[in-house]
Amino acid sequence: MIRIGILGDIGSGKSYLAKNFGYPVFNADLEVSKLYKKNRKIFIRLNKKIPKYIHSFPVNKNEISEAILANKSNLHKIVKIVHIEIRKKMNLFLRKNKNKRIIILDIPLLLENKINNKKDILVFVDSKKSDIYKRLKSRNNFNKELYKKFKNIQLSLSYKKKKSKFVFKNDFTNKSAKKAIKDILNQIK
Repeated sequence: MIRIGILGDIGSGKSYLAKNFGYPVFNADLEVSKLYKKNRKIFIRLNKKIPKYIHSFPVNKNEISEAILANKSNLHKIVKIVHIEIRKKMNLFLRKNKNKRIIILDIPLLLENKINNKKDILVFVDSKKSDIYKRLKSRNNFNKELYKKFKNIQLSLSYKKKKSKFVFKNDFTNKSAKKAIKDILNQIK
């Protein structure tokens, strides 16, 4: 099985690129949302660690945001609790797709949490800061302070870019994404 890890900045188009490969995708952000909505154990653990902010099940993302904004250590507490479950979900995904030729890992903290393997093919989604910021500001729930907190726990973009086998210059068009994917797949087959 070939594992392709998608790296890049918040809002750079990682999930969009991942979906367009046409292979099974493990989307960590989507899995985190499911955990907050469906996993009572996650709620209980979060409520124990940060009871001032997490009050009811399903976990409300606004409460998570408030906790992160209030105290830097809350983000680390949340990541520590959620990361264990996300790793389990990823391992389940890998077992379920073990016979697939290629799988895509859309995990924002792939390198930070040492989830990647040495053999993984890393693709860096490179986007202009102005394009990213414009896209982020158009999101309903965009919060500049929250964005900064998440950026602070991530490795530098230059490091991720250097670690990547492929760099995709994202101009946010379907045509360029499809061409980049075709080029990458041709080179790894």
